[in-house]
Amino acid sequence: MFENLTNRLENIFSKLKQAPSLTKEQVDIGLVEIRQALLEADVSLQVTKNFIERVKPKAIGQEIIESTTPGQMVVKIVNDELINLLGNKSEEINLKSSSPVSLLILGLQGSGKTTTSAKLAYFIENKFKKKTMLVSLDVYRPAAQEQLKILADNNDILSLPIVQNQQPSEIASRAMNTANLNGADVIIFDTAGRTQIDLPMMTEVKQIKSLVKPIETILVADSLTGQVAVNVASEFDKAVNISSIILTRVDGDGRGGAALSMKEVTGKPIKLMGVGEKIDELESFHPERIAKRILGMGDIVTLVEKATKDLDEKKLKDTEAQLKEGIFTMENYLSQLRQMKKMGGMGSVMSMLPGANKIKQQMENSSFDEKMLNDNEAIILSMTPNERENPKIISGSRKKRIATGCGLDISKINKLLKQFKMMSDMMKKMSKGKGIPSGSIPDELLNQLK
Repeated sequence: MFENLTNRLENIFSKLKQAPSLTKEQVDIGLVEIRQALLEADVSLQVTKNFIERVKPKAIGQEIIESTTPGQMVVKIVNDELINLLGNKSEEINLKSSSPVSLLILGLQGSGKTTTSAKLAYFIENKFKKKTMLVSLDVYRPAAQEQLKILADNNDILSLPIVQNQQPSEIASRAMNTANLNGADVIIFDTAGRTQIDLPMMTEVKQIKSLVKPIETILVADSLTGQVAVNVASEFDKAVNISSIILTRVDGDGRGGAALSMKEVTGKPIKLMGVGEKIDELESFHPERIAKRILGMGDIVTLVEKATKDLDEKKLKDTEAQLKEGIFTMENYLSQLRQMKKMGGMGSVMSMLPGANKIKQQMENSSFDEKMLNDNEAIILSMTPNERENPKIISGSRKKRIATGCGLDISKINKLLKQFKMMSDMMKKMSKGKGIPSGSIPDELLNQLK
């Protein structure tokens, strides 16, 4: 996400950071380049104009002139304004009402609305521990109701039984009654989509909204459509007053303009984003973290959450605290190895480190053996708890024992230990706010990861 924009901004900021001091002319040139980068990322013209107008007076202000690191100050100003543009703070799906709570899902056909409805149900059940029922109101698209039922059945989510030839209002009424009987805490209504916004569609949505009285009216928008998604959001909001937005296919959008324009154009928060096709690949939208990704600063917090999402809350907090302090053990590494496999391999995880785009380019230019993940996991599992906590004690005799336990050559154990030391050193630097030198992975570490 935001790959093209991040590359452009990193190049712009690199020039600004190199200057020992900044003149108004230099800042003006930088802002012109930032403006062009935003427009090329498919951010709307008006949003881009407003953004630059907010950044400019701060970027040429007295604090920049007097700063000992003027380039860094400009980056901070842009970062702060990006956070404001994206919504300032993350917001949860609103479930604060008496059961059953109704959520109305809207969107154009092809936006990923039905799949997102199932993902949202899974998200709510796992995060909030609330029993959720899926209801399809799409009586127009062939097999739309069956599609939602299959998604529900495959993931142990409750769904409303299908009754043929019922109209959306009849299905909605039956769902409300059924939820009271089966004890569902949340009902997710997946409405019918169209290829374009039309009067019959909006009339039907208004009728359903009046009937089910949703606490949230959520628009599902496809980020790949860029400004089309922003225009759709604006039209839906004018017609039925949406409360929030879920962006889909964020993982496939290299420009990111929809995310940057959506909040300012509609005034409604992006609460969740789809980052893949799997049922659990729906994430909370964190403006601050997204802003850091855009500026190439990485997203260590999300990395920690992903790497430890199967751990209990205390373990999660302990691990996050350790990484922030620069403490990186084999247990931490083992958790990350396992999550790397779940998240699609090492490239996915490494892309969340500072200098993400440059890291990704390095990963693509190098040949990596993903079998290494399995080998390293086997090696770590053959270590004692004390060895995992303090790898420095692993002597020659210990290496022989570990090699016998995992069935691998000692050379692979040596390679893991060297790789681990380098990664540990990187974590220590990041904990001190230094990031990765030159915004990339050291070549020596890349060679170790092959």
